Amino acid sequence: MSLPVLYLHGSPYDQGFQHGSALKDRIARNLRIYFERFEREVGLPRAQVLAWSTRYADAIAGQNPDYHAALRGVADGSGAAFGDIAALNVRYEILYYQFGKNATALASDAVDGCTAFAVLPEASADGHLLLGQNWDWIPQVRGAILHTTEADGLQTAAFTEAGIVGAKIGLNSAGVGLAINGMTTTDDDWARLSRPFHVRCYEILRARDFDQAVGVVTNEARACSTNFLIAQAPGRAADIEAAPDAVSLLRPRNGLLVHANHFLDPRALGVEEPPNPRRVFSCHRNDRLGALLDSRRPVTREAAEECLRDHDEHPMGVCRHAEPDAPPEQQYVTVTSVVMDLHARTLRVTDGPPCRSEYQTVELAA
Repeated sequence: MSLPVLYLHGSPYDQGFQHGSALKDRIARNLRIYFERFEREVGLPRAQVLAWSTRYADAIAGQNPDYHAALRGVADGSGAAFGDIAALNVRYEILYYQFGKNATALASDAVDGCTAFAVLPEASADGHLLLGQNWDWIPQVRGAILHTTEADGLQTAAFTEAGIVGAKIGLNSAGVGLAINGMTTTDDDWARLSRPFHVRCYEILRARDFDQAVGVVTNEARACSTNFLIAQAPGRAADIEAAPDAVSLLRPRNGLLVHANHFLDPRALGVEEPPNPRRVFSCHRNDRLGALLDSRRPVTREAAEECLRDHDEHPMGVCRHAEPDAPPEQQYVTVTSVVMDLHARTLRVTDGPPCRSEYQTVELAA
């Protein structure tokens, strides 16, 4: 199977409308899945979610009017209620805040998944800058690839969940690329109403240079924690561990950057992570992918893809699979695997775990 590729153009509202119209069925499925998970997994009834998302949508209207217009377009194109689409677009803040809160209160297992990497030109076989990740999440969620063309000609190609405007893993024609990891701290709080995660992804993917992209994360406080791995051809990359009120910029070592779902040194950053017995798996994936890439120097694109198929510590490995004995609400898998060549402006994406799915390619004009 392969993911649908949408070619979007026009105003932000027009792009949103095209997105909503083309992915109507996938959006309806994602809305059903998320509202079920909100209630079953983190204890939030539909009315509570909509009250929160309505407040957030009002904040987004002032933070990024283009994103807000695109939200309206997705709602109108798909026939879904605007509040439902808003909830889908701020689901990161809603879920990750509640994950952290529940873990702290109940000392329960928290969500864990996603392993990202960058290979700098000095460590790659052809001198190109490679960026990518496995995105581990709810297996039933449906995605798509958005290929956008902005009014000034800038193009983006990125993976998104159907209905979410701010595609989260991808690149643009200026050679800027983005990979992400979810993280939590005890300071996370959706009610700060800071620029949400998916809006920041949208802005990073529309940045023309590396410093502008990094500034999207670092120039203002955040509501919830996230890890952003940002790079730009020919050879700049940084990993940003972003807590609500603190950031740590990690630079490549020996031409490599790898990150999973935990702060590498939370005490030094002055943050506290909620209890999570599963953090050991994040640590293993971080170390394992780093070792695999290091062993394949000089790293080819094909070698990077092979590393993302690794099953060490199965089913909790770099290539994530469902746990046979876990309840449905705790099932997470590698939903998509992404490898980007920021020199060639190519995005390679799977629909499902890379061990079972072929990579499809989308190209941008340099």
